[in-house]
Amino acid sequence: MSEDVVKADPPEGRPVDAVTETGHGHRNLGIALALISMAQLMVVLDGTIVNIALPHIQTDLGISNASLPWVVNAYALAFGGLLLLGGRIGDILGRRKVFIFGVVLFGAASFVGGIAQSESVLLASRILQGLAAAAASPNALALITTTFPAGKERNRAMGVYAAMSGAGAAVGLILGGALTEASWRWTFFINTPIGLIVAVLALRYLGESARQTGKFDLPGAITGSVGLAGLVYGLNHAASDGWGDPVTLTFILGGLALIATFLLIEARSRHALMPFRILANRTRGVSFFVMLVVGAAMFSMFYFLGIFVQNIMGYSALKTGFAFLPFSLGIVAAAQVASALIARMDPRWIAGAGAVLVSGGMFGFSQLEVDSSYLTHLLPFILLLSFGMGLIFVPLTLTAVSGVANEDSGVGSAVLNTVQQIGGAVGLALLGTISTNAIKDKFTELAPGLQKAAESGQSPTQLKQLEGQFTAVATTHGFTRAFLWSTFLMLGAAVVTLVGLSVKYKDLATDNQNGPVHMG
Repeated sequence: MSEDVVKADPPEGRPVDAVTETGHGHRNLGIALALISMAQLMVVLDGTIVNIALPHIQTDLGISNASLPWVVNAYALAFGGLLLLGGRIGDILGRRKVFIFGVVLFGAASFVGGIAQSESVLLASRILQGLAAAAASPNALALITTTFPAGKERNRAMGVYAAMSGAGAAVGLILGGALTEASWRWTFFINTPIGLIVAVLALRYLGESARQTGKFDLPGAITGSVGLAGLVYGLNHAASDGWGDPVTLTFILGGLALIATFLLIEARSRHALMPFRILANRTRGVSFFVMLVVGAAMFSMFYFLGIFVQNIMGYSALKTGFAFLPFSLGIVAAAQVASALIARMDPRWIAGAGAVLVSGGMFGFSQLEVDSSYLTHLLPFILLLSFGMGLIFVPLTLTAVSGVANEDSGVGSAVLNTVQQIGGAVGLALLGTISTNAIKDKFTELAPGLQKAAESGQSPTQLKQLEGQFTAVATTHGFTRAFLWSTFLMLGAAVVTLVGLSVKYKDLATDNQNGPVHMG
């Protein structure tokens, strides 16, 4: 297969990442860091800000329960499926140029989402947002190396960047709630001025990277992205037409075939988006697999609980945002604990314990009832799950890039982000179908009671109230089934972590990123 070739040799004797073409590379560093951080915050918080608005979007646009997960998955699939390509394009064409393209497209796509009057237009805007994020996010991180000189300035910039990434979830929850109180459309509109301001100022304050000689792995990007989209569509389609439906089977099998083709292309390509040498190491393979499952757990938790808290418990959008705030605080606290433990304890025990805690949180959510209370039935398990997530993220982030050769360090980090997004999309599609089918079955079971109430002469108002009660019971039943399956997934991830993650904490401490280290 032919691949597009772009050649531009960097100046001799200078590291590619340190070269700037504009001369602004090391001036006005505070403004440069603010721009990069704003863009990253915009991309990260979009993963949570829309979750709070989902019930309002569903009501306003008339989206079915089976189709609603696509509001989340359309973004996650485009983002995760094209993230590696976005980073590669930045290397070849110039990181600042691709970064600016990404933030401008993100702002434009967000505006389209804000004015959307139909499900199809909204989903198209979400795909464009994901594509834009795939261009902006990897190059935002790379621009730190381009713009900031090595040493104290770059380390400080990396710390602020990481803080923005970590704060994105919390900010998205609160901001999403506040904006949804006015209108769910503002959760999209807010990105437009931010994207335009960042793009205009980036031209002045961010340095451009030198272009590298290389090729675009378009066959890999196309087969991988289309294959994942087909698989997720098939899983979602099963919610309305069943697992044996020809369309369901065609998309699932076709998606799997394209994913297999993607793996064959990556195994043979000299310019692979996902080099097999990154996946060949056992420790990294386990890390990526577990983070795939963790992505599914994280997406499903935000999705199902966001709807449950508003539609069943009756919380406002803003109150829902604050209800989730302990989740972000728990992750931060656990990350500090994990950072302290990783210097004297093997990562398998830290991440394995975290996976068990997440399983416990999911099991707690699987016991929810229509009359469950926040303090008794939600908050304890939100904290348990968030603490477990924090214990997972720190060690697995380290093991995912441990021993990676210096030239592959960026790819290793990008693969980790990719599997989280893809795991979230595929997991939510599967769990959403399980939930939708369980809701249908429960409502079918309860329907005779509604018929008897109608025959007994109850008023239309009473019948509507009873239907609302049955809907709440059926919805809760469906969500708890999804959480129960999440419990099993995370228990499996815990076993894989404890058995398969063989790297020692001493190896992590001595890994200098210049080549493979012994993984046990």
